[in-house]
Amino acid sequence: MLIRVIALAAALLSVASVAEAAPLEAYGRLPAIQAAAIAPDGKHFVLVTTEGDERRILIKDVETGQTEVMVAGRTNTPGVTWAGPRYLLVTTSREAEIVGALGSPADYTTISLYDVERRKGLPLIIDATTGLNVTVGEPQVRNVGGEAQIFVKGVRFDIEGKGRLALYRVDPVTRRAALVQAGSEYTEDWLVGMGGEPLAETGYDADKGRWTLKLKAPAGWRDVKSMTTFAQTPALLGVGRDGVSALVSENVDGKQVLRELAPDAAAWPDPFADISDRSVIWDSLGVRMTGVTYLEGDQRRHEFRDLEDQKLWRSVQAAYPGQLVELVSWSDDHQRLIVSVDSPVEGPALAFVDWSKKKADWIGPYYPQLTAADIATVAPVRFKAADGLELSGYLTVPKGRQAKGLPLVVLAHGGPASRDAPGFDWWAQALASRGYAVLQVNFRGSTGYGREFLEAGFGQWGRKMQTDLSDGVRHLAAQGTIDPGRVCVVGASYGGYAALAGATLDRGVYRCAASVSGVSDLRKMLIFARSEGGAAAQRYWIRFMGVEGPNDDKLIRLSPVFNLEGVKTPILLMHGGDDKVVPIEQSYAMARALKEAGNPAELVVLNGEDHWLSRGETRLRMLNAVTMFLEKNNPPS
Repeated sequence: MLIRVIALAAALLSVASVAEAAPLEAYGRLPAIQAAAIAPDGKHFVLVTTEGDERRILIKDVETGQTEVMVAGRTNTPGVTWAGPRYLLVTTSREAEIVGALGSPADYTTISLYDVERRKGLPLIIDATTGLNVTVGEPQVRNVGGEAQIFVKGVRFDIEGKGRLALYRVDPVTRRAALVQAGSEYTEDWLVGMGGEPLAETGYDADKGRWTLKLKAPAGWRDVKSMTTFAQTPALLGVGRDGVSALVSENVDGKQVLRELAPDAAAWPDPFADISDRSVIWDSLGVRMTGVTYLEGDQRRHEFRDLEDQKLWRSVQAAYPGQLVELVSWSDDHQRLIVSVDSPVEGPALAFVDWSKKKADWIGPYYPQLTAADIATVAPVRFKAADGLELSGYLTVPKGRQAKGLPLVVLAHGGPASRDAPGFDWWAQALASRGYAVLQVNFRGSTGYGREFLEAGFGQWGRKMQTDLSDGVRHLAAQGTIDPGRVCVVGASYGGYAALAGATLDRGVYRCAASVSGVSDLRKMLIFARSEGGAAAQRYWIRFMGVEGPNDDKLIRLSPVFNLEGVKTPILLMHGGDDKVVPIEQSYAMARALKEAGNPAELVVLNGEDHWLSRGETRLRMLNAVTMFLEKNNPPS
């Protein structure tokens, strides 16, 4: 294996050298690299890095090695998009409701334009005289007449002072915004064609549940598709293969199906029609689909439309045997690439590949304070649930320990329609560094194993989705890998519910349970989901919970907060104070109920934190609290 040489910036140079386990901070801090993108001509690439909670934007000249550094501050992780080889767009977003603008909260974006030649950053829009100098959503970049042009959704006020979405074209040289298309009351998105013309427009009337798609024809706009739905609506993804059709993603019988729609023809078939559990690979502009990537078992697969791209990618993968390799960004000619390489020995890192020169250089590790001595072995685990369903997951074994009679932490993933993946997991690695084996089970209802496996989880909250976890414990105990008397369960979001359910509904398996942002009262969660996300969001939860609605009596039997009689298991509760997905009241209610039941829980409020543990400071605080709790109630030795 090549020795990884770090030579990008001081933010990526500090590598710890320790004889024993690295400090928890080395695992719990935010990854040093948050995002990366290569310029269309391949002459520069940009990184978004972190140092603590401070974000920095680094632009490197590939030929000279010169690096420009900009400080982005303690903001949300900025997005980076190239607008041609000269200009870089840096976006920061925040959901907000601006009085008089749009009728409901929107994802407002502030975009800065960085001129690589002049080494100067400026606001993108400076002349929105009939609107706001903010945008909504992400920019679209197109080459028009050989020059990069930027298309953004903005807010435009009509003569009555009402804010409506509008599509603007911005010249990066002058930074002047020209109105391209004014939206209606229900407009939600546009797709811009390859030549810079509006190609498609979608609208949604939330009150009536009416979604519409219009496509631009020579004679004007034409209604192509419409539906009434209060669930997930189709999404505009990009431009179709012919350059004039719109690539649309639609949920059909639980599958994400791609359709290429044109104003004068029916949808035509696509070899990548079903993209369920798959991510789209885009061209360098992010406009046209070039392939898909997905996990198949324990391997990362890339499938490309173009045979030459497929051949190139096989060669790139061959350069990193035994490692998980994923495409991050590539140049217009596909000769220069940035790839993520996850080594089972050294952990994840970013590499720059110059295929024309048959050369690859390391950019930097995601966790620079970790060395190979700090990375525990992760092995796939396969077993059968009590009802015979084939299950799989991953077991992380502490470094230098024999896989025999180990203390175990069951780390349940969120979602529940999500999955644990092979490779480096900062939370699992941190717990393993403290002497625990860590089991991550992709229980029924997880994604990545096909529609049938996902649907096997419908109606199984607190039931078979829960016992799938304890069946994994019993499997490892039967092998002698773990000590069944020293097992705890930990998780966040749905995994937090699984931790609480492990202590209350599936008793006798776990010595302790730690819930981060977990659900304790399913009825209140359903009511909250309806108030925040509407009927569609509530139906998502109802389907997995297997109930008729918020008044179903089964919710009482499935809610940990109502099943505490006789529970003496130590429980840790942690919750972000600004959690908008699972309200903090879920943990407050559980803490009150446990106190009344004579089993007071430890409750830690992460002030200023969201549902996703987006801040390094609070992520580390969570990790410290969980490991102290585990060491107190389930000592590793």
